[in-house]
Amino acid sequence: MKQIAAQSGLSLATVDRALHQRGKVHPQTLHRIKQAMADLDLQQKASQARGRTIYFDVIMHTPVRFSELVREAFISQISSFVSFRIQLRFHCYENMTVADVDALLKKCAVSSHGIILKAINAPELVPTIENLIKQRIPVVTIVTDIPDSARLRYIGMDNYTAGKAAAYMMSKWLKTESGCIAAITGSEEFIGEQERIGGFISGIGQFIPHYKIAVISGGFGIDRLMYECVSQFLHHDRQIDAVYTVGGGNSGILQALAEQNINPGAFIGHDLDRENRALMQAGKIDVLIEHNLQLDAQNAFKTLLAFHRFLPESDNQTPYSRINIITRFNMSF
Repeated sequence: MKQIAAQSGLSLATVDRALHQRGKVHPQTLHRIKQAMADLDLQQKASQARGRTIYFDVIMHTPVRFSELVREAFISQISSFVSFRIQLRFHCYENMTVADVDALLKKCAVSSHGIILKAINAPELVPTIENLIKQRIPVVTIVTDIPDSARLRYIGMDNYTAGKAAAYMMSKWLKTESGCIAAITGSEEFIGEQERIGGFISGIGQFIPHYKIAVISGGFGIDRLMYECVSQFLHHDRQIDAVYTVGGGNSGILQALAEQNINPGAFIGHDLDRENRALMQAGKIDVLIEHNLQLDAQNAFKTLLAFHRFLPESDNQTPYSRINIITRFNMSF
């Protein structure tokens, strides 16, 4: 009671009367006492967590070049949480089935304090994520979401708005009366990529409606597979005036275009990874859309730690990461 009195700024007698229901206590006073008790509980848990190793598992179905970006960004932010010893365990694969992701989620449940997940939007994963939450193992999604699941929150950019921003920029490049834009996605099963395509189609319809859009899907952002997908499309239709690609594999896409002597008037992609950086320096990519992965890492850690009450919950969560537009002139080297 002395601790509660000190924390709330009330007298010991008032706290004693409230806790033991001796006489009337003003509702505001009761609220201060309850808040003080909650604060003390949070401080105790945070104190217990200090020096303790906290394991977060990062599960990602993504090309290596993007998992490298995420790994670097997330590791760089561990030092921002010096009160805890955060240990990251990465499980990043270019080829994963839903069963692979499901098995990894269940395997990580044995010793994980939280899971950061990038996976396809598969209904089979929904009950697994729900069971993890019931076991007090929180899950957050990054880059792409599984909205019908019990994940705590999605962390990343507003993909629909990013797609519309790409359409706006594309409209400033394309000045002919008509043409065809290739909107290329790695998979129809990543909801984030489909949101980008949806925003792009909406934007083109608004800004330059006389252009048609050909959606090319498949390849999961892997160069060899993206090359095959685009080559197959070009076998039937060789008219492409511009490209918007949302899932990577841009070297493979450009190779397929070059073999048909197609030089797109504009090429817009996502993520400033090592491959895209080189392509932009070479003048093959005009614009890249990216967001701050370091900030995503901080938000993920804060959300997972707050779930365990090692940190206070934030009432002011930013819904999306800020979208950045990168050209060769403002690209960091």
